[in-house]
Amino acid sequence: MQHPIKATSIGKKPAAAVGDNPVPPQWPSYTGNSQFVGTNPSGRVTVYVDPTLGQPALQNAQDLVNDADRVVTANDGLFASVGGPVSIIVFALGGMTDGTGGADHMGCDYTSGAAIEVCASFGTSARVSALFEAELSECSMGGNLCGVSTGEALSRWCATVIGNNALSDFATAPQWAQDGMPDFVNQTAATDQNADSTGCGMAFLSWLMSQGHGLDQIAQAMVSLGDTGTLAQLYANLTSDAASNAWPSFQAAVGALPNGVTNDDPFGGAAHPAQLAHTTLFTAALAGKVFSAILTDIAAGRAAHQMVAGVRAILVAAPAAKAAGAAATVCTPKSRRLLPPDKAA
Repeated sequence: MQHPIKATSIGKKPAAAVGDNPVPPQWPSYTGNSQFVGTNPSGRVTVYVDPTLGQPALQNAQDLVNDADRVVTANDGLFASVGGPVSIIVFALGGMTDGTGGADHMGCDYTSGAAIEVCASFGTSARVSALFEAELSECSMGGNLCGVSTGEALSRWCATVIGNNALSDFATAPQWAQDGMPDFVNQTAATDQNADSTGCGMAFLSWLMSQGHGLDQIAQAMVSLGDTGTLAQLYANLTSDAASNAWPSFQAAVGALPNGVTNDDPFGGAAHPAQLAHTTLFTAALAGKVFSAILTDIAAGRAAHQMVAGVRAILVAAPAAKAAGAAATVCTPKSRRLLPPDKAA
C-alpha cells in the first residue's frame, strides 16, 4: 500500500530528455512518462515531472530542484542523521494541481520509500517543497512510526516548520477538537489517515514545542520510541514528569486557550525560539551561512517567504552538525499517504 499526505521563475528551462538522463524509478502510483528536470547540487534529490501538465508543473519541478538542498539539510538536522538519495515526480496526484492531492511514497526509509510522489501546485511551489518534506521526514524515521498516528503528526510538523506552514489547509487539530478531543495521548492509533488521532498529535506537539522542546528533540525521541510509543511516553522522556500526567496537563492547557483549537499550532509552538535551532550562541560561522544563503536567494530572485524558510532551515539544522548516517531499516509498507482531512480515508 501507499502512504499519502495530503513560486519562483525558472532561470533556465530544462533541456528535453536525452539518452544519458537517469532512468526513473517505479513510482507508487504514477504510470505516465517521467520527464527528467534536474538533480540538486548535492546530488541527493532527482526531480521528474509529468510533461503533459505543461509549464506550471515544470515550474514547480524546477523550483523543487532549486529548493531541495535547503529541505534535505534541514531534515537531516531534525533527525540528526544524513538521509539517502531520493527521486520525486511532480504530477496531478489525485487529479489535483493545487497541492491538495497530497504526497505519497512506499516506506519509511531510504530504501523502500525513496520514490516520492508530490502533487503539483500551480503558482505556489512552496507547497510542493512542503509536501516533499512531509514524505522525506518519514524516510528519516528509519522504519519506525510507519502508518501510525504519532508518525503522521511528526511528519506534518516537519513539513510545517521546514515548509514555512505552506500546508495550513491540511490542518487536522480543529477536527479533533470538534469531535470531542478523544485521547490519543495515552494510545497510538494504528493509522495515519484519521483526522482525530493525527489532530490530537498535532496539537500535543504544538504544546510541547511551546514549552521549549525543539522539534529536533521531539523527532529523535519519537523515532527511538518506535511504532508502539505513545505521546504520553514522549512527554515523560522530554520532561521527566510521569507519563500519567501528560493527558490531564494537556487537557488543562487546551482548556485555557483563549480561542480554542483553530489550527494545527494552537499553542504557537512553531514560533518558539527552540524551533530556531535550540541555540543560545549565534556563532560567526552560523551567521556567515545565513548571510550567504540570503545573498544566494536574492541573486536567484527568490521570494521573501522562500528566503525566510531558507534561514529557518539553516537554524533548525545548526545543532545537528553531529549528524551521522545510519543504516535504514526497511519497514513493512503500510499507509504513507498525506492528504487533507476532507480527502483522507
